[in-house]
Amino acid sequence: MSSSHNEPLSFDDFDEVVNPRPEETDFDRIVEAAIKRRGFLGGALAFGSFALLGGTLVPGTAKAASDRFAFKQIPANTDDAITVPEGYNVDVMVRWGDPLWSNGAEFDHSTRGTAASQATAFGDNIDGMEVYAVGDKMVLIANNEYTNRKIIWGNREEGKSANDDDVNKGKMAHGISVVEIRPENGTWTIVKDSPLNRRITPDSEMELTGPAAGHDLLKTAADPTGTKSMGTWNNCGNGSTPWGTYLTCEENFNGYFSAADENHEVSPELKRYGVSSKDWGYGWAKVDERFDVSKHPNEPNRAGYVVEIDPRDPNSTPKKRTALGRFKHENAEAVVNNDGRVVVYMGDDERGEFLYRFVSDGVFAPGGPTDSLLDEGTISVAKFNDDGTGQWLELTPETTGMADKAAICVHTRQAGSAVGATTMDRPEWVTSNPNTAEVYCALTNNKNRGIKPNAGGDPTPVGGPNPREANNYGQIVRWRPKDGDHTSKDFTWDLFVLAGNPAVHQDANKGSDNVNADNMFNSPDGLKFDSNGILWIQTDGNYSNEEGFAGHGNNQMLAGDPVTGEIRRFLVGPKECEVTGMTWSPDLRTMFVGIQHPGERGESHWPEGGDAVPRSAVIAITRKDGGPMG
Repeated sequence: MSSSHNEPLSFDDFDEVVNPRPEETDFDRIVEAAIKRRGFLGGALAFGSFALLGGTLVPGTAKAASDRFAFKQIPANTDDAITVPEGYNVDVMVRWGDPLWSNGAEFDHSTRGTAASQATAFGDNIDGMEVYAVGDKMVLIANNEYTNRKIIWGNREEGKSANDDDVNKGKMAHGISVVEIRPENGTWTIVKDSPLNRRITPDSEMELTGPAAGHDLLKTAADPTGTKSMGTWNNCGNGSTPWGTYLTCEENFNGYFSAADENHEVSPELKRYGVSSKDWGYGWAKVDERFDVSKHPNEPNRAGYVVEIDPRDPNSTPKKRTALGRFKHENAEAVVNNDGRVVVYMGDDERGEFLYRFVSDGVFAPGGPTDSLLDEGTISVAKFNDDGTGQWLELTPETTGMADKAAICVHTRQAGSAVGATTMDRPEWVTSNPNTAEVYCALTNNKNRGIKPNAGGDPTPVGGPNPREANNYGQIVRWRPKDGDHTSKDFTWDLFVLAGNPAVHQDANKGSDNVNADNMFNSPDGLKFDSNGILWIQTDGNYSNEEGFAGHGNNQMLAGDPVTGEIRRFLVGPKECEVTGMTWSPDLRTMFVGIQHPGERGESHWPEGGDAVPRSAVIAITRKDGGPMG
């Protein structure tokens, strides 16, 4: 998910340098053609009366619905703090390194702990999350996407691991944290020693289910059956099933594999997923041989899935649902269709990859069996047409030319290419409107547009949803299934917003009409509707506050009205953070938000201040009058 971590190169840039791959952006060509045909494009996009492919972003209508937001917009800033509107409280509920059990060691700012202390503590760099009611208790389950090497190993020379325990400490900071929470004396706190508390790490046992389970591509020396795998890591966004389980999404799994021989050539299939002989500096292969692709070439095939976890049973085995495909999953948005079938929308967060949809064969009935619903069904990939229509293209042996359904579930990216899916610009979080059948996806940015060549060797054309060269701002696309049927192969689409900077630019880079000097932002990433139909937008972009990003300040969270297009800033995070992951208490009176990688470049000491080590954390936001959030 994150695009600007504490690394010499971002995750995406590292993959491009190590494994160069064609830059495909036919989505630009489709939308550019559509806009030209309607007369909206004349050299640069004319935003004066913005209406993209039937969109209704009319500034005048936004004013009428402004009372829908129960807060006044706050200005952007570069403070090393959380900023929210007047009338709201913010508390830090749990931080990276906080022990979940009484026998765990408190966080040590001088050493950043050990592998043993981290294994019993809340993980690092929170991302997707959800709160569940378990009887009269509440459980928070949160992704711990990755670690900042120069922070977790900040006590070491050049921020590099010095021994095996350092490597294992970083490893144990990945995965999932499950913890009981409760309000206490007006604030939220974690409940140490709760029987519901749990850490799921890269060493936890997983079950492989669905079409690929038992396939030769998933068999290893450690698991000749191809049905059991160890661990989950680089967990990005999330989803929640109608039956109350948690979906965690494995994204940049590739950066943890390496080979003792750096000249080792991985297969073309693994290259498509960014796997190479070099990792991102975590060094897991030094302490765990399964991460050496020269010795265990099938191990990467066992990562890159949506994993289902039961938050109510700390002894349950998480299940990797291979039927939902294998790629760099951002999140998984589950919807119950009007016929009872379960539909899951998913984005593959990499430049030039695709949007996917899974439709279950069976139907969901409350209290009925659910285990097969995410194992048996059809996965499709999106095709966007230049007339504002689109289709979901089924991935089958017949349409892809692949041997069987199992191969499609392991090599899903190749299957999408085989059917001619529309390449997209880093599809991140997907969310569905609870009040109407429409779905939104954040296309966070693409700095290569118009600069790097496409597969044909020509410069990537500029236009459409990214009508600017080197798109640094991003946009949100939405689609509506035909007749409100999420299982229909047909849909129509338009744009909700093009982010930009109207204070600096007067051309297409200023953004759409619902972006102005007061609410501007870049790189929309996290997206989630609340139960009232407000669209919450979280950003993971450039926080330099300079040049093209002047006035943007730190990363932020905004609220959008899907009817009027109005967007209003609600929260600004501390320095160098990403704002990501959100959920609500069952009574909707508390919003929980993730603050990831504060101080990734060394300029923050949030949340404790002074000279403290910056720590990723979950914050709890409430209204001072006790009212519901939003």
